[in-house]
Amino acid sequence: MLEREKLKSALGIDYLSFLSEKKVKKSDCGEWQWSVCVPTSGDCGLGTREGTRTGAECKQTMKTQRCKIPCNWKKQFGAECKYQFQAWGECDLNTALKTRTGSLKRALHNADCQKTVTISKPCGKLTKPKPQGGFLPLPQF
Repeated sequence: MLEREKLKSALGIDYLSFLSEKKVKKSDCGEWQWSVCVPTSGDCGLGTREGTRTGAECKQTMKTQRCKIPCNWKKQFGAECKYQFQAWGECDLNTALKTRTGSLKRALHNADCQKTVTISKPCGKLTKPKPQGGFLPLPQF
């Protein structure tokens, strides 16, 4: 006797047919809406975000999720804002900074992000041109 027939005779019903006919109730719960990440202490590092959703028959309408805000220069744009950056530009000798622009690639958890951002950083070691002639002129006092 096949397993299906054994179940049918033992239970008095065709169990597999019963399972396939059982209607799956669809949830009326909406999509989760998330707040921004709030650090536990300070202005970066580990933190939490709150999630909410609506629905009359929804069992869980609020929950908390762990998150992390990077402790580097990217935090000024928000941990949920992901950008695609261009290459660094040439060093501006007047400011000793180089810049680059980023375009918004993805906003996580419904974050409110700027469409484009510009960042700057120090150029690093600047090499000054060496004078021609071999000797440096002496300063005049």
